[in-house]
Amino acid sequence: MSEQSQASSQSSFFNLHVEGVGYLNRVRTVKPKKGQEFLACTVSAMRGSTDSIGYTKFDCRVSGADAQKIVKRLESEVAAEKSVIIGFRIADIYPEMFTFERGDKKGQTGVSIKGRLLRIKFAKVNGEAIDLPQPARSSEPESVAA
Repeated sequence: MSEQSQASSQSSFFNLHVEGVGYLNRVRTVKPKKGQEFLACTVSAMRGSTDSIGYTKFDCRVSGADAQKIVKRLESEVAAEKSVIIGFRIADIYPEMFTFERGDKKGQTGVSIKGRLLRIKFAKVNGEAIDLPQPARSSEPESVAA
């Protein structure tokens, strides 16, 4: 097989990652009509000045194996309405339109930002750090500044 045909048979991707700090909310198992069930959550990401914090909500499918373990571990804390803050990496975000079905906005159109929660770097419950499993290290040596 020539180099050119090998290169054309390999898949290429464009990665879009969002990293930040936010509140973990609405941990749930989604059971679609078609396909397998999956773990989902909402992350309310903090942005702006610490004096005037703004929030952006991401509705996420929990995709990373380590992230799934961590979210399942934190699910009871979220259900107990404790303050759960995480450092996160979300990938492949996209907007999705929906119609409010109840409340003051019933019948109005809204937008949800969807994504895949890949990684949780740290977690705090009510301000106390939680020990998390460390992600598996790659076999490649890290570069060291001299």
